[in-house]
Amino acid sequence: MIKSALITGITGQDGSYLSELLLEKGYKIYGLIRRLSTPNLARIDHILDQITLIEGDLTDQSSINNALKESQPNEVYNLAAQSFVATSWNQPVLTGDVTGLGTVRILEGVRHVCPDAHFYQASSSEMFGKVNETPQNENSRFYPRSPYGFAKVYAHWACINYRESYGMHASNGILFNHESPRRGIEFVTRKITDGAARIYHSMAKELRLGNLDAKRDWGYAGDYVKAMWLMMQKKEPDDFVVATGRAHSVGEFAKLAFDEVGLDWNNYVKVDPKFIRPAEVNLLLGDASKAKRVLGWEPEVTFEELVKMMVRADLKRYEDIRRMEK
Repeated sequence: MIKSALITGITGQDGSYLSELLLEKGYKIYGLIRRLSTPNLARIDHILDQITLIEGDLTDQSSINNALKESQPNEVYNLAAQSFVATSWNQPVLTGDVTGLGTVRILEGVRHVCPDAHFYQASSSEMFGKVNETPQNENSRFYPRSPYGFAKVYAHWACINYRESYGMHASNGILFNHESPRRGIEFVTRKITDGAARIYHSMAKELRLGNLDAKRDWGYAGDYVKAMWLMMQKKEPDDFVVATGRAHSVGEFAKLAFDEVGLDWNNYVKVDPKFIRPAEVNLLLGDASKAKRVLGWEPEVTFEELVKMMVRADLKRYEDIRRMEK
């Protein structure tokens, strides 16, 4: 039997990698997308002929229900969210509506339309926030430090409550930071690699960042979507931390990126107070031993390989732009 999957957030970084993985496994894929005046399909442009897109919005229950009825999925992956932490401070209500309540709307839809479907919720390491232990595992206390963080906590507990109340196969993947060349430019890692590439090509003179001492557990998005899929194959639903178990500072990331283009990062990176969060999260480090033990999952791409991969992709992008301009 051919499996079908509905992916919200299919146009994002994780959605594109997950789509590629599921296509390799023979799935029929449906993606929920918002109607925009200028569709953002760049990350999935190369597979558009292999997937079915359905218009809908996490703030609209009827469109979610219609998408579930049309796709009749075996698996539902909720990757959609207002996922930029900085923006969540400027748009806290929208973030709560999309990232928090949006998850409940999907759970409600699944409960009524396709109750046997396996449901994956994209939880986040930002839920740990002001940590009380390091590293963080599935039992660590949540202490979110942003509207995005506490919206994710709401969605996380909604998933658990629907699982326990209605017997749904609903699992949370508590993913720590995961990056790739497809990462949005508004995220600090991509901002760094893009900035290094621009400076190398003499298209910029400096790169302004916030807290250089903040440490994160960074992994490769292509590895992390494999963990999502593995959770959906288990007979019993559960919650899993997905991480590398290694933390690095923003400064370390910047140094490696500029090393890759042969420049001293100290000469170009400037700290700008406007990029400092109102409530900073200083250290996030994950313990993915449960995912290794139960799912057989381990990260494959190292931190150093990830940074080089991202820098090289941005260098090539600007080289292609310059070539087209000639």
